[in-house]
Amino acid sequence: MKFSLIICTYMRPKPLLKLLESVKEQSLYPDEILIIDGSTNVETEVILKENQFKHLDYFFVPAEHRGLTKQRNYGVKRVGSEMEVICFLDDDTVLEPDYFKNLLETYKLFPEALGVGGYINNETKWECVGVNYMPKLNEFYFDGWKRKDGSRFILRKKLKLDSDCPPGFSPSFSHGRSVGFLPSSNKIYQVEQLMGGVSSFRKSVFEKFSFSNYFEGYGLYEDADFTLRVSKSGNLYLNTAAQLSHYHAESGRPNQYKYGKMVVRNGWYVWRIKNPTPSFKDRYKWNAITILLILIRFTNVINDSNKKGAVTEALGRTVGWWSLLFNKPIFSNNLL
Repeated sequence: MKFSLIICTYMRPKPLLKLLESVKEQSLYPDEILIIDGSTNVETEVILKENQFKHLDYFFVPAEHRGLTKQRNYGVKRVGSEMEVICFLDDDTVLEPDYFKNLLETYKLFPEALGVGGYINNETKWECVGVNYMPKLNEFYFDGWKRKDGSRFILRKKLKLDSDCPPGFSPSFSHGRSVGFLPSSNKIYQVEQLMGGVSSFRKSVFEKFSFSNYFEGYGLYEDADFTLRVSKSGNLYLNTAAQLSHYHAESGRPNQYKYGKMVVRNGWYVWRIKNPTPSFKDRYKWNAITILLILIRFTNVINDSNKKGAVTEALGRTVGWWSLLFNKPIFSNNLL
C-alpha cells in the first residue's frame, strides 16, 4: 500500500529532526513525507535544508492556515493521488523500526478498517497478570494486564463516576479512558477514538471528512472529535505492536490558563459530538466529573512542583466551565 506521512509542526525544529531520523530507519519507508510548518520563524526550514530526507516535501504555511487542524487539512489536500493511506505523527515522537510496517499490516488484516492508530510505549508501565487477576482499587486492569491508576480515576471509582466503556470508547457522559489505557500486549483492538499524533486513515476517508476548524491553534481534543465522527461510518483499530515514544516537547504549547479553559470547552464540544442529546444522568455525570477535576487541580497546588501552573490551569478550567452557561461552543459548519 502506498502511504503518505504528514507531520504538522510548530516551532520544534530539533524534535522534528529526531523524528525524521527515526523515519529514515524504518523497515517500511513512506512513499511521501509532507512537512506542514506553521512556525513564525525559519529555523525548521533551515534544519531541513541542512539534513536531507528521501521523498520529503516542505510547506511553510501562511498565517491563515496556521493551527493543528488547519495544517492537517492543508497537508491532506497536497497528498499524492496514488496514495492509499495517510499517516499523521506529532513532531515530538520517535518511532520504533517497524512502526509503519505493523501499522500498514493492520489494513491487510482488517480490510474494512477506515483508520489505524499506533501505540505510545514510553508513558506507562504495564504488567501481564493473567485473566483471573482481581485488581486493587489503585490499579487498572484490562485483557490480562494491569497498570497503576491515577488518583483522579481512583476517586472517580469511589464516587461511581468511572467510565463504563472499554479504553478507546467514549461513554454517553464522556470522560472515558483513552487508548492510552490499552495494554502493551502486541494485540490489535477495535476503538472509536485514536490519538491524532499517532494515527492513520485511508485516503478515501477525507473525501467525506475533514478536521474541524473549531479547534484553533494547539487543537486539544481535535483527534477525539475527528475519530468519533469517522467511527460512525466504519471501524477504527489500534495496533499495540506499532510502537513509538512521545516526548511532549514544551515548545509550542499554550499557557496553563488557556489549556485549562480548552480542556473544559473542547471537552464539552467532543461530548456533544458523541451524544448531542444527553439524558439528565449524562449531564449530571459530565458536570460532576468536570467539577471534580477542577477541585483536584486546585488541590495540586499543595504537592505539585509547578504550583503556579496548577492554580492557573484550575482557574482556566473554572472559567471554561462557567462560560458554558452563556457561551456554548458552536459546532463547525464543516462537520458531516
